[in-house]
Amino acid sequence: MKLWRWLTTPDPEPGFTTAKLVKLTVRVMLFALVATLISGLLQLTPLREPLNTWWGSLLFVLLLYIPAARFLTVDTFVPRQLQGRVAARTGSRTASSTQRRKDRNRYAGVRKSAPKYGGRR
Repeated sequence: MKLWRWLTTPDPEPGFTTAKLVKLTVRVMLFALVATLISGLLQLTPLREPLNTWWGSLLFVLLLYIPAARFLTVDTFVPRQLQGRVAARTGSRTASSTQRRKDRNRYAGVRKSAPKYGGRR
């Protein structure tokens, strides 16, 4: 279970580190193994004839790759819930927290709330 968690947990650090490249290599090898096993098992069924055509191969690849795309690209993009933490580490979050503090103080004591979508009235 720890191996699966290690493979499916995104790394919040930007860039490709050695650990990310190892994870990506392991994921690709697992995906290739599963794809080969599924293809081999489907060759034993009556679906062998359609799978040996170009459109059968295309359908097989699409049906296999689309669900696996999320698994294969876990470390490529930073997930939304981790974007704030990454921005806080890089220092770009200070401007947004300053802006929030300004807005909070600007509307302090006012019964009406701040505009929902920004801008002045």
